[in-house]
Amino acid sequence: MIKVSESAKKKIAELMADDGFNVAQDFVRVGVKSGGCSGLSYDLRFDKNKEQEDKVFEDNSVKIIVDKKSFLYLVGTVLEYSGGLNGKGFVFNNPNAQRTCGCGESFSL
Repeated sequence: MIKVSESAKKKIAELMADDGFNVAQDFVRVGVKSGGCSGLSYDLRFDKNKEQEDKVFEDNSVKIIVDKKSFLYLVGTVLEYSGGLNGKGFVFNNPNAQRTCGCGESFSL
């Protein structure tokens, strides 16, 4: 399961509306791909379609889909949003990551 903080929920709803998505029916696709300075990086985008093998979660009124492979890396992750002058944007608090890079956008297990 992936959790969504209140700050992330508000920013997701705002960005989805700006991009023509509906937070009540469309999805936030969260995944992991090779790359980044620590070996794996996070992928976050909006999607209207669910694939057959996707895992589907809903937390804090946000529908999240994760592909089967990425799910193993993301179990227990909390998606947060940090704004303001020193904000990082979306932050993945992933209990499975053993090492993360300085920017927090990539990790290793």
